[in-house]
Amino acid sequence: MIMRKFISYAFVVAMILSCGSVSAQDYAFRVLANKGTNQVKKAGAGQAEVLKTGAKLSSGDEIIASDDAYIGLMHKSGKTTEIRGAGTKKVSELEKNINTGSSSIASRYASFVMNKMNEEENTNNRSRLNATGAVSRATGSAAINVMAPSQADLLGDLAILRWDAPEGFTEDDSYVVKIENIFNEEIYSEETKKTSVALDFSDEDLAYDMGLYLVKIYKKGDDEIASGEVGIKKVKSGDKVEVQENLANLKSEVSDDSPLNKIIYASFYEENGLILDALTKYEEAIKMSPDIDDFQELYQNFLIKNGLAE
Repeated sequence: MIMRKFISYAFVVAMILSCGSVSAQDYAFRVLANKGTNQVKKAGAGQAEVLKTGAKLSSGDEIIASDDAYIGLMHKSGKTTEIRGAGTKKVSELEKNINTGSSSIASRYASFVMNKMNEEENTNNRSRLNATGAVSRATGSAAINVMAPSQADLLGDLAILRWDAPEGFTEDDSYVVKIENIFNEEIYSEETKKTSVALDFSDEDLAYDMGLYLVKIYKKGDDEIASGEVGIKKVKSGDKVEVQENLANLKSEVSDDSPLNKIIYASFYEENGLILDALTKYEEAIKMSPDIDDFQELYQNFLIKNGLAE
């Protein structure tokens, strides 16, 4: 089952392309994320049944959402929509609000998310695939372990780095995030009590023509307690041209204003080897909806698959 969970994207894409024209006729929406005691009343059924992640919904179905509901839906076109809070929603009405224009890129990456979230595929894995902490790249018993590649390209401007608090750290302890250029000259420093930091490389304080950065986290007042270096290379406009063109197409089809769509962007970045960008999108999605277990589990499995957590 774990091998099926981590099946190659190339195979998934091949299956989507070969089966898309048939499967698109089988349903109106599929459930990508599901929180709450939600139900669905199938067309022609006398009673409602439990709504599950991965379920297919037809035009004649009705969704019965609970008070604390969050339901993330993917339309057969690849576009997404969300339901929050209590109420009964007709699937046919939800369909009317979907812009079904060109959506080839959106459909592709929404399908990646669907493959990873499919409940029937993953039920037996969920209790086993929980990230237990960052993989250690620093030395010493009090090392600060960052959940990030030791070297990474960054296409976007924002990078969110998260780390584990070393043994013995308390809420009173602080961290110092230092960024150097390749000549080991410090160009940025930030203090925080959190175990994460958001670095905006569009900030003038980080302006640096070469676009190569070395990031390290220290315990305030004790430089001996530190992380390993995270090397970040900012992708320039002339680099990774095809990827940037595909990203522009995705942006034209999918907004970046909902946690569900941020997960779709994370899949895009992951499939294109931009792990730090993908990690940042997962972090943003979870910050927007921290109580959605489907997002948490997907993020944990991403960390494990990419060697960022144990």
